Amino acid sequence: MTEFKINLLEKGGKIKPMNCVNNGPIDGGVRNSYNNFDTYKAACIPFARNHDASFCASYGGEHIVDVHRIFRNFDADETNPENYIFEPTDKYIATTLAAGTQIFYRLGASIEHGYKYGTRVPKDFEKWARICEHIIRHYNEGWANGFHHNIEYWEIWCEPDLGIFDGASPCWQGNAEQFNELYCVTSKHLKEKFPNLKIGGCSFYNPKENPLKTMVLDSVAKGEAHMDFFSFHWYGRFAEELAPYIRKNRETLDSLGLSHIPMVLDEYNYIKGFSGDDWKYSIKVEKSLKGAAFIASVMCMGQHEPLDMLMYYDARPSGMNGMFAHETYECLKGYYPFLAFRELAKLGTHIPTEYAVDSIYNCCATDGDNYALMLTHFNDDDSTQAKNVKVNFENCTSPVKVSISILDKEHNLELTKEEYFTADKFSVILEMPLFTTILIKIEKQ
Repeated sequence: MTEFKINLLEKGGKIKPMNCVNNGPIDGGVRNSYNNFDTYKAACIPFARNHDASFCASYGGEHIVDVHRIFRNFDADETNPENYIFEPTDKYIATTLAAGTQIFYRLGASIEHGYKYGTRVPKDFEKWARICEHIIRHYNEGWANGFHHNIEYWEIWCEPDLGIFDGASPCWQGNAEQFNELYCVTSKHLKEKFPNLKIGGCSFYNPKENPLKTMVLDSVAKGEAHMDFFSFHWYGRFAEELAPYIRKNRETLDSLGLSHIPMVLDEYNYIKGFSGDDWKYSIKVEKSLKGAAFIASVMCMGQHEPLDMLMYYDARPSGMNGMFAHETYECLKGYYPFLAFRELAKLGTHIPTEYAVDSIYNCCATDGDNYALMLTHFNDDDSTQAKNVKVNFENCTSPVKVSISILDKEHNLELTKEEYFTADKFSVILEMPLFTTILIKIEKQ
């Protein structure tokens, strides 16, 4: 039997936003058709990063978010509102905000696997920075018949280190030195214009050390660039694989005197491999119960490790969306870990635990009177047997009601059991087949 204890009196800081995503909900559109607005809103997702939004026709398609899509003619006057196309992005952002989710705005371009256009090196870095400035003014200061959304996070570019710097990269057509210069120019300009906003980047593809990451962080450390948050990506098969990368990135920032900079992992998902049969298998997993357990395991790991924000890729209707069915937007198994983590976030305070015990991941929270524990059984080996799990709770203020909700093949986080306890110590014994996720709520009576 797998056994661990939870001291309900321990406090470990705030529950962090480990339940963020890339992209927002779909509304009913002109035909009032299938949509996921209500279910998306119910998940109480804190932030949605808008990378790759331009691939979705329901959001506004080719006209939205990306700098080169909003400002179509780079040779035009960037101070003239008539040279910007804002309306489609306005609607996309408004829909996301209406769901109670804040925007995490990626300045740059969506990934380009074929013809390269938006990922080309801008002809004039200073002008590109001024274009970004006016996009921010539109959404935060009302410029060009705009808004006062107070969008706080503005991320410069996406995955400039993906591939080799020979013009074939799907995300950056220049070399490392050119990107570093673009980041230096843009980050300094935007921070000067908007000192109260969070300007950062660069959503590095490679979670390991690499020359471009080193170059950019050295520029930040020297004061040649500004960074309010450091963002990176990770795709893999085990949460345990991710934890060392998080720690290493934290160590790197700290060693450069950048300990004040928070870390944002703003793309993750299950990936066995990006080509051939491995890719086909990965896409199937992402939409399955196994994919849901993977999400839950990474959420638990991220809460315990020195990570400040976590964003799933992708809530956009796409092959990598394990939350909603592509055409009907019905909830898939991967939606329900977000509902479970919502309950932890509502309570607000983290209770530290040994978060990975014998392939059982867990995360616990409290508001001082009530508690919630999310557990998931994840192992990439599909033949892993079910486990009996005993959770020993200590220092409980009794009496309490204990409710157990299960996500498995037959249940979608539905309530399956309630018990009452009057002792300050009690145990809950669970049978957890592989890929099962359980939410335990302890409510003071």
